Parts: sequence; structure tokens; C-alpha cells
Amino acid sequence: MKIAIYPGSFDPLTNGHVDIIKRGSRLFDKLFIVLSNNTSKQTLFTLEERINLAKQAVAKLGNVEVIESENKLTVDIAKSMNASVILRGLRAATDFEYEFTMAMTNSKLNSEIETVFLTADNEHMYLSSSLIKEIAKFSGDISNFVPKCVADALRKKFGD
Repeated sequence: MKIAIYPGSFDPLTNGHVDIIKRGSRLFDKLFIVLSNNTSKQTLFTLEERINLAKQAVAKLGNVEVIESENKLTVDIAKSMNASVILRGLRAATDFEYEFTMAMTNSKLNSEIETVFLTADNEHMYLSSSLIKEIAKFSGDISNFVPKCVADALRKKFGD
């Protein structure tokens, strides 16, 4: 059984993330979406809120499960889930440098776990969680950028 994890803070989950998740679910027998708190980021949604939103967004994907990070290294989480792959999405060349560094570091930490990159499709290539939060903050229309449950949660957060 091929098992992968897709780690991230997902604050909020975008349609670009969902696209990577859907495509990943076709490549792997089991895909765990691992939500965590990134210590270098200030999140809008709590970890519990992000987990609930992700669960709603991927509910129809039978081989996808949303879990909370155990405050461990990503390779250690992968190993504990019996995953042999860390799935990552790439939007642009600027993502590649960071993701490449992380992949090489993870490989040194555990050479049995591979990193697989999926490039964002053209429709979602420009999307970022921070951009979506900025649009939502000023009451912009985000309905094409995030799942409905996320759009509703963002409108509630910003009082719109």
C-alpha cells in the first residue's frame, strides 16, 4: 500500500491545495493531510478550525484523512503513518527553492522517505493563503479561490 502525507498549515485551505489533494489521492492508496502550526507564521484560524475545514473540503475523497501534526519532524510523522512519500505542491519558481531545500534536508534525515512534487495547475498557480486572507479582509469575492466552507469561515472571521 502506497501511503503519502501532505503536510502544511493550510491557513486557509485553498482550491489549489484541494487540487493537489485530489490529484494525490489518485496517485496513492492513502493520503494523510497533516495540519500543523507553523511557528514562523501567525495563523488566522486555530488548528482545530483548520482541521474541521479541511475535513469538510475533502469529505468525498475516501482515501484521504485529515490529521493533526504531532509536533514532530515531517519525516518522523511520515514514518509513524507508514508513509513512504511526502507530497508537496509547487506554484512557481520561488516555491521550488524552499521546497527543494526541505526535500534535501528530509532526505538526509530519512533516506527511505521520498518527496514528490506536483505542480499547481494554471487555474490555481497564483493562489496563496495570505493573498486570499487579504482579499477576504477587505470583503473581496473569494468564492473562486477556496472551498465554500472556507469562504463562509473567512466571511465570519472578518465579519462580512
